[in-house]
Amino acid sequence: MSAAPLTVALLGGGTVGAQVARLLLEQSADLEARVGAPLQLVGVAVRDTAKPREGIPSDLITDDAAELISRGSDIVVEVMGGIEPARSLILQAMAAGSSVITANKALLAADGATLYQAAEESGVDLYFEASVAGAIPLLRPLRESLAGDRVMKVLGIVNGTTNFILSKMDEEGADYADVLAQAQELGYAEADPTADVGGLDAAAKAAILAELAFHTRVTFDDVSCEGITDVTSADVEAARAMGFVIKLLAVAERTPDGSGVIVRVHPAMVPRDHPLASVRDAFNAVFVEAEAAGEMMFYGRGAGGAPTASAVLGDVVAAARNRVSGGRGPGESTYADLPVRPISEALTRYYVNLDVADRPGVLAAIANAFAANGVSIQVVRQDGHGDDAGLVVRTHLASDGALSRTVDELRSLDAVKEVLGVMRVEGEAGA
Repeated sequence: MSAAPLTVALLGGGTVGAQVARLLLEQSADLEARVGAPLQLVGVAVRDTAKPREGIPSDLITDDAAELISRGSDIVVEVMGGIEPARSLILQAMAAGSSVITANKALLAADGATLYQAAEESGVDLYFEASVAGAIPLLRPLRESLAGDRVMKVLGIVNGTTNFILSKMDEEGADYADVLAQAQELGYAEADPTADVGGLDAAAKAAILAELAFHTRVTFDDVSCEGITDVTSADVEAARAMGFVIKLLAVAERTPDGSGVIVRVHPAMVPRDHPLASVRDAFNAVFVEAEAAGEMMFYGRGAGGAPTASAVLGDVVAAARNRVSGGRGPGESTYADLPVRPISEALTRYYVNLDVADRPGVLAAIANAFAANGVSIQVVRQDGHGDDAGLVVRTHLASDGALSRTVDELRSLDAVKEVLGVMRVEGEAGA
């Protein structure tokens, strides 16, 4: 006798939701074989029932999400996005005994602890592979495959929009504004691109990665965040001249003494021979350094309906198998409880582009500013032109706070007309 069907309710019928519904319906036989029981889609909650939903049977569509959840489905999939009403609906679903699959990075980064606690109290699963890096299997390896190892650092490109923009600026020498407009025309960037270009999307993902990697509760507010809006074509050109490419990176790492964690998002220069440098267009990639396993990179499509739906369905299968076997997936692991330290304590390297007066003693004054703050200079390149000179400095490893103070002091020097660009350097040997 075949097993009783496991019911699945879907919250959200947009780009991702439609693909989740399609895969559930089209691959029902394969999914049943993998789970050990049929998966039955019982409803799809949407905001506007009048809007056509290709591939979703009309009798499954409802605008009453609360009523759909109240039926107590085995699994509820949330792909609505946003904090509310998603949080309330997820908590309602868990209270009704449903395991929850979500792709909601903003909610997880803002209030994941509440969701974990509710899942524990109700004895249900919480899975969220699709919340970071789309189809790339990343969170499960961090949470399960590397559970016996000690992760030291996670360094990645987790936002396809900004990677597309920076790739085009590097390849074509175009200005930021022109490439942003192109990204919006192609659908890579929203009409209001702030979440992407301001680094906010990447910061939410960085918080999730850090919590899993370091067994420490990390929220969006713990992440130091800078976007790419100030990256200029001159920065890109300077990076290229030094053998680097600029990427918006999410970085989560242990402090040098291992007593805390630092989580940051910012544009950075990456050596062209580093694996992340070759990640182009809207692709994502995450580089993980672990004590025993060494270095690993996870690469693939970080967004889009079908890729994200693939990750969602992987979680649905995992939760469904647990229902069949009577098991539970992993809960929140925050036993380490490491303090989240400010970015000023991170060890980084800087690139600094200066417009300086072309006169004797200028280089000495600038070198003194670096030395006074305990920062060692690695490379200096100077180009004279008329009464001004362009000076590009790259530093050795130092605390980010010392480097920041150095830049502030440079801005106060009479010899420095303008600090044209400042950027961190990541991925060099020893960095």
